[in-house]
Amino acid sequence: MYIAQAFNWKHEPWRYLVGTLLIFLVGWQFIGVVPLSIVSFLKAVSLEEFMEASLTGFASLYPAKSNLYLFLMLTTFIGGFIVLLFAVKFLHNQSFKQLTTSRKKIDWGRIGFGFGLIAIISIAFTLLDYNSNPENYVFQFEVVPFLIMALIAIVFIPIQTSFEEYFFRGYLMQGIGVLARNKWVPLLITSLIFGGLHFFNPEVERLGNIVMIYYIGTGLFLGIITLMDEGMELALGFHAGNNLIAVLLVTADWTVFQTNSILSDISEPTTGIEVIIPVVVFYPILIAIMAWKYKWTNWSEKLLGKVQPPPKIEPVDSTN
Repeated sequence: MYIAQAFNWKHEPWRYLVGTLLIFLVGWQFIGVVPLSIVSFLKAVSLEEFMEASLTGFASLYPAKSNLYLFLMLTTFIGGFIVLLFAVKFLHNQSFKQLTTSRKKIDWGRIGFGFGLIAIISIAFTLLDYNSNPENYVFQFEVVPFLIMALIAIVFIPIQTSFEEYFFRGYLMQGIGVLARNKWVPLLITSLIFGGLHFFNPEVERLGNIVMIYYIGTGLFLGIITLMDEGMELALGFHAGNNLIAVLLVTADWTVFQTNSILSDISEPTTGIEVIIPVVVFYPILIAIMAWKYKWTNWSEKLLGKVQPPPKIEPVDSTN
């Protein structure tokens, strides 16, 4: 059992509280931001401009579609990832494999399937929409800026998405699960936190609060496939594939990732039912595909059941 195996390691509540604060505040929001802060300070013409830019993640100090800003923004997740690994190892004495999956070893085939599934679907839908509504796109491909951006994205996007998965669907899912002794509480809480941290994305300002349904729904989807599959592999692959294809293929001037992608979407973003469709239609279809491929059963127990410590094995009395 993916959550229950955390009982095999040091799992006192204070350890998860300290670990969460270290990962989020020290690793992600302090150590990880140092390179971006230093470069931004050197670019700012005054301390006032630097402080004002810090409120929006320093994006205003960089030109649109800046490869340098993309690089610095993605490196912020390295600090969080390093501290997360430190906390797992030294606070909990837990192995990286046990944080990833309940299987005997990490299933790279599942990671590849999750990546390939969303990559193929994203490319297909983008090409279909491009052919149907070419007026909504600008072909902006430039070889050198694209290749530099692609190298940055291929190296650092998986770090970004893996950190988020290991923090939310891994560390917090297991920590809250062993505390609540059930599965629906960590599933709900991690989905809400994951969605909530996207509240300050530029998409929310442009589309309105309704887009939070998409972010929270995405967290719920990733949590469901993690619990049903008893491991994070599918979520790791899916998240990396989703973000990487978005960065490489098509971006817009109102998205968090503004890159030298192949296409730029210049259409007016919609704020109605189109935002909700992925959550209520697309994600259930993907879950059904994964359930069929990996023969998922016992849905109620895996999503809503209790989390119990594994039974202790009593030593055998060799004198009998």
